[in-house]
Amino acid sequence: MSTTVQMQQHHQRPNSELGGVVVLDFGGQYTQLIARRIREQQVFSSVLPCTTTLDEIRKLEPSGIVLSGGPSSVYDPQAPKCDVNVLALGIPVLGICYGMQWLTHHLGGKVEPAERREYGSAVLNIEHATHKSELFADFPESLRIWNSHGDHVVGLPPGFRTVGRTHSAVAAVEDPHRKIYAVEFHPEVRHTDRGTEILRNFLFRVCKAEKKWSGAAFIEETTAAIRTKVGNSRVICALSGGVDSTVAAVLVHRAIGDRLTNIFVNTGLLRKNEFEHTLEMLRDRLGLRVIGVDASERFLAQLKGITDPERKRKLIGAEFISVFADQAVELQKNEAHGEIAYLVQGTLYPDVIESVSVKGPSATIKTHHNVGGLPEKMPFALIEPLRDLFKDEVRRIGRDLGLPNELLVKHPFPGPGLAVRVLGEVNAEALVTLREADVIVVEEIRRAGLYEKVWQAFAVLLPVRSVGVMGDYRTYGLTIAVRVVESEDAMTADWVRLPGDVLERISTRIVNEVPGVTRVVYDISSKPPGTIEWE
Repeated sequence: MSTTVQMQQHHQRPNSELGGVVVLDFGGQYTQLIARRIREQQVFSSVLPCTTTLDEIRKLEPSGIVLSGGPSSVYDPQAPKCDVNVLALGIPVLGICYGMQWLTHHLGGKVEPAERREYGSAVLNIEHATHKSELFADFPESLRIWNSHGDHVVGLPPGFRTVGRTHSAVAAVEDPHRKIYAVEFHPEVRHTDRGTEILRNFLFRVCKAEKKWSGAAFIEETTAAIRTKVGNSRVICALSGGVDSTVAAVLVHRAIGDRLTNIFVNTGLLRKNEFEHTLEMLRDRLGLRVIGVDASERFLAQLKGITDPERKRKLIGAEFISVFADQAVELQKNEAHGEIAYLVQGTLYPDVIESVSVKGPSATIKTHHNVGGLPEKMPFALIEPLRDLFKDEVRRIGRDLGLPNELLVKHPFPGPGLAVRVLGEVNAEALVTLREADVIVVEEIRRAGLYEKVWQAFAVLLPVRSVGVMGDYRTYGLTIAVRVVESEDAMTADWVRLPGDVLERISTRIVNEVPGVTRVVYDISSKPPGTIEWE
């Protein structure tokens, strides 16, 4: 078995990725949305750290480069920066917010702290009479935009001209001869009118990008890349039965067939009856080769006495790898040929961005078990075919693969399972209570016709007891929090305004049907500042 540590394999780029757009990340909260909006135009886009070398950028043969926003000032001692020669590659560049300030500063312009910072909505006035900008072709004279910056550009670099202003600042500039464009607002967010059209103009009028990104192209090229990478080795897949890992498994199965063995682990942290139902679907309906492993006692033993959420995640991640390694040894005993050298995971971009900083110094939000939660040394190299994608993009890939709708609309479920929904120490009694409450939440959301309209709906068991009255007796019972959110990609989320009668049915059923619970509360926190899960 391989003992080489390889956290993420680097395979030859598929053709649909070459000629796409590179987004260099300066730490902006909306960076991932830029890549998403570009892919929505059927042009591939990947996010790279702003420190990426010119050689690495050239290898992708990009048709355009976007410099993202970021929270820093260009004058901060630790301000993120990229190689200034990226502006001399002859590849069209679009700077957004901090990206505009950075390129202005490094090309000889002037940036200053604003007397009046611009956050939120503003009006952009486009100077059509003076300049005809490709970025704003066929636009009206003004439109509403979304700002988030404390510095302003007050002096343009040589060769640049102003093409748009707000009431208090230069908001759009360009050097069309060098094909360098910049805006101080955020066209990637929905709050900017015609923001997608601005990006579309950059892609097709300026970059002459080709529409090569599609589900079919992704499937064809990804399976070919996997086949090349794996060679004659055999592969195991960490299969949970959710959308992400199942799509990843089907892609790898298409690439290498029965040399893939899927392992579905009962951690003891799954929802009610999920182990049995999932095995049936994966084997009978999808025809995958799946081994079911009951390791619930192992996981619960690891979690005994543990209350810190990060510690839970890391212990669970390490135990997953231990289980997979044990299964690989057993498989190799029973099958005479082919080393098991790779582990497949359904890692998505939101997992990566929350677990590890793209640019370096930004803070980790929380460790996902399949990214930062993995041990430093592993017996497998990773195959993560969905690592650059968002959940809804993966669902579209799943539809192209012909997966059943029942699977594709399934709500996300955290890798550490109910361990991060039992706040405090995880034990068998707490898990039984949470499972029963969770079933009721999902049943009532389905009954109300809302399951496919919301992103997630689940219960959380709090380490809080409160006084209650049941019959004529005083109680000191458990508290369940109900969480229902809507989201597009899990990067941001808002709480769902459930009808009162739905909330009433959920609360009444939980208190009446789940022993020990006397209080139900509804979580009305958005992300940010909260996360979707409580831990």
